[in-house]
Amino acid sequence: MEEQSPIAATLAQVGPRLKRIRTQRGVSLSALSEATGISKSTLSRLETGQRRPSLELLLPIAQAHQVPLDELVGAPEVGDPRVRCKPRVHNGRTVIPLTTHPGPLQAWKSIIPVEQNRPEPCTHEGYEWLYVLSGRLRLIVANHDLILNPGEAAEFDTRLPHWFGPSGDSPVEVLNLFGPQGERMHIRAKPQPRRSRPPA
Repeated sequence: MEEQSPIAATLAQVGPRLKRIRTQRGVSLSALSEATGISKSTLSRLETGQRRPSLELLLPIAQAHQVPLDELVGAPEVGDPRVRCKPRVHNGRTVIPLTTHPGPLQAWKSIIPVEQNRPEPCTHEGYEWLYVLSGRLRLIVANHDLILNPGEAAEFDTRLPHWFGPSGDSPVEVLNLFGPQGERMHIRAKPQPRRSRPPA
């Protein structure tokens, strides 16, 4: 048996709901017909599901019963807005998707372990914005070698050689937004002067 779509299932319940509301109020079909201007036969077919409900029929009925239109239709509740995050490990990093629908902009949280501290620059199409949640992040973009602390953000064209990972002895947590070229967040981290390293 083919399963009904949510819309078809909702429409199928309109008739029984109309009858239940009318009988609970002790209103006869004749009285409702007089109040709405809709014939008794049409009202009867609506309640038995033989007539498809339409806005021009439901509005007068809602006004006669003095109830909101969605009470007659039984509109389904808005879906649960929470994102069910399912962490996965990608290249040694824990990635938690924060968006559930395909689209031009994707968001996720990355947890990068301490051992992922060896720069391996890569390039690909797109534009990325990131925000450091905890830990210290080392970000390399082309000739820039930056250190970002919690609360700092950066954006960059991913067609440039880039890499980011932990700086120090603790993991780093990052919020990432990634989208096509041109979708920019207009928040930039200011380059910090590189400290000279003592000779080995």
